[in-house]
Amino acid sequence: MARVYNFSAGPSCLPEEVLRQAASEILDYQGCGMSIMEMSHRSPTFQHIIDDAEATLRRLLGLDDGWDVLFLQGGATLEFAAVPLNLMRTRRAGYVVSGNFSKKAWQEGGKYGHAELLASSEDVNFSRIPEVGAIDQTLDYVHICQNNTIFGTMWHSLPACGSVPLVADVSSCFLSMPFDMSRYAVIYAGAQKNAGPAGTTVVCFRKDLVNDGPALSVCPTYLNWQLQATKDSMYNTPNCWGIYMSGQVFHWVEDLGGLKAMKERNEEKVKLLYDYLDQSRLFQPTAELPSRSIANVTFRTPNPSLDAVFVEGAKKRGICGVKGHRLVGGMRASCYNAVPKQAVEALVSYMSDFESTHQQQTRSL
Repeated sequence: MARVYNFSAGPSCLPEEVLRQAASEILDYQGCGMSIMEMSHRSPTFQHIIDDAEATLRRLLGLDDGWDVLFLQGGATLEFAAVPLNLMRTRRAGYVVSGNFSKKAWQEGGKYGHAELLASSEDVNFSRIPEVGAIDQTLDYVHICQNNTIFGTMWHSLPACGSVPLVADVSSCFLSMPFDMSRYAVIYAGAQKNAGPAGTTVVCFRKDLVNDGPALSVCPTYLNWQLQATKDSMYNTPNCWGIYMSGQVFHWVEDLGGLKAMKERNEEKVKLLYDYLDQSRLFQPTAELPSRSIANVTFRTPNPSLDAVFVEGAKKRGICGVKGHRLVGGMRASCYNAVPKQAVEALVSYMSDFESTHQQQTRSL
């Protein structure tokens, strides 16, 4: 059976080259006689794998020795708690709510201190990134979700935080474009969008920020970033297979030209979709133009039942994963790094055919 065009939001499309490499090594990793899934995480072989993954990621992001890199578990969701547990030292932090996951992070932060709501776009169903006013410089940190997977929006300009550390959940735009790391204090991401399979979470933080003070006394040992850094992400058994796969994806990104090349590829892909949506009389984009995502393109027809027909028809064309999130309905095409341009072209072609077939609904707009 031929591979489908996979627009899933996560777990998502992985580079075919990486999958083939992993398949060739799944029984016997480079002549050691066993799979990575079987070997000790304390072995020299796995130590080389995790060291190589970190070194490649550091090159991609331009991280110097002032940063620590962790490969953890629990997804970005667990980091919603880890952030305040490590950084909310005066029990006051600021949160911008621009979607479902940033709202969850804000609610989680409120369990450990005062999580001040700096701005929200919930009143417009998260169709745009909200404007943020002057930020209190006594806050412990400001938290954002840089790309909102469900609603198809992203920050194109980071908030002006002054001296307040900026913490960003970058799960769905991680490795999809260059990051000016001088603007951040912490970034974290679930790997299952652009950086590998589900089960690995990458956390990058400035050492001076975390070392300035201890984590909260109630911080679980596993969530203590400083401790995890001293243990090289191996306080307990890590997700060895996930780290190996992420390392392979890091090399794939690097071989294709790095984050600048990824941004150019991704912008070219989503432009095909946005250009079609902007001239369509049937499909309606749901994110406001200045806030549109480079990763997740969200749209709908005027009728939820017609949305369902579209999604079922897409499957018959080998186009999978375009059903919108259960919270919002409609459709969503996640055009992550590994999604080829050919897949987006196939989706646009199907959308055009679908619109021609449903001209009565089109005229009713």
